[in-house]
Amino acid sequence: MSDKKHIEDCIRDGLEDYFSDLDGVEPAAMYDMILKVVERPLLDVVMQHADHNQSRAAEWLGINRNTLRRKLVEHKLTK
Repeated sequence: MSDKKHIEDCIRDGLEDYFSDLDGVEPAAMYDMILKVVERPLLDVVMQHADHNQSRAAEWLGINRNTLRRKLVEHKLTK
């Protein structure tokens, strides 16, 4: 059995830490917050592994190249 954690487990642990850090304060707008904090590193890592080839990265991500380009600009990940 591998000692590596699955992405889902890492996200679950992060969310549990988030709720713990709130210390009873109710969260707000979590959905958008989570998507934003997950999307940036996802795009960054995929672009690195695709040697910054946007067409290849878009294919790997299952999104349109124009959508990828827009998201890269949005997250300030363009070179």
